[in-house]
Amino acid sequence: MKIVLTGGGSGGHFYPLIAVAEQLRAQAAERKLLDPELIYLGPEPFDREALIAQDIAFAKTPAGKMRRYASIFNVFDAFKTLFGIIKSVFQLYSLYPDVIFSKGGYAAFPTMVAARVLRIPVVIHESDAHPGRSNLYAAKFARAIGIAHPDAAHEFPERVRDRIALVGNPIRHGIEHPSPAGGHEFLDLRNDVPTLLVLGGSQGAQAINDTIIDALPILVERYNVVHQTGSAHLEEVKGLAHVRLREGRYEERYRAYGLLNELALRMAAGIASLIIARAGSGTIFEVASWGIPSILVPIPEDVSHDQTKNAFSYARSGAAEVMEQKNLTPHLLIAEVDRIMGDPALRQQMSEAAKAFARPDAAAKIAHVILETALEHAQ
Repeated sequence: MKIVLTGGGSGGHFYPLIAVAEQLRAQAAERKLLDPELIYLGPEPFDREALIAQDIAFAKTPAGKMRRYASIFNVFDAFKTLFGIIKSVFQLYSLYPDVIFSKGGYAAFPTMVAARVLRIPVVIHESDAHPGRSNLYAAKFARAIGIAHPDAAHEFPERVRDRIALVGNPIRHGIEHPSPAGGHEFLDLRNDVPTLLVLGGSQGAQAINDTIIDALPILVERYNVVHQTGSAHLEEVKGLAHVRLREGRYEERYRAYGLLNELALRMAAGIASLIIARAGSGTIFEVASWGIPSILVPIPEDVSHDQTKNAFSYARSGAAEVMEQKNLTPHLLIAEVDRIMGDPALRQQMSEAAKAFARPDAAAKIAHVILETALEHAQ
């Protein structure tokens, strides 16, 4: 059995592929099927080590970004996408997989076009409340469409809605269950104050980083702060934090990381009382599965409307508060953190709402559909 995985560009698109791959292998073993051959098609993978760990082969396919604003790079990337489509046709013809699973994003588009040309069965999943253009295109011929947000169903054409299922967002097994025991020791933090976990997305978020640094002297008087800055921003943020905490007072309550690996993320989530984060769907569903209250700061709509829709879709459940980036100031952030942390009943309500929103079996449901589609095609 041969299965192609595609999608990516960011951790929010890429890591759900890994979660589904884990379930594909587990379910194949449980059903006593041959271990499926998994191949990832796309540009340079977000996390090559994750592919190696899951024994997923990699075949590079060029893909250009489809920007929503005028840019000369759109012209160059159009040619890149055209070349990617041609290359994908030959790659898929050579591989001829039983099924393709796409997470969408610009990285998946060439493979989706090639799949349609070659009539290879496709299963897609949309993480965002507003579907991306790649998935809207692939929905026309996909065998099954999984969605994470209930709002997304109405964004697809009516003729495909009978193939849509609300399944949630796939979460890697390694971070699905936080570890409350040993987190303070692992992160070298004392347990005499609550802990805030700041997640700026897989690539970090400059606006969140800047606000946290400005608010840091007051935050560390009351809380531990575990801060995922994005790998590219780590040294700059650590230097600024050292200056802001130059007196050394409570400096031991602040820990900065470029990108938290699975173990560190599981440990940090295990001791966190509140999370401040971007509003990528991957992040939202991870936070929801942990049952931790959150403050979401979506990327502004003029840059990406997806995160704003994601944030308010999640906030309507009662699990999170939304703070738009234009309102993100140190004083307002501190006030909102103190308001939530100072109200145990509110935190409990938000925690219960988060758990109700989460759908922890999403990866298993998607893997089941992929296997059934593959087996049907192989006959």
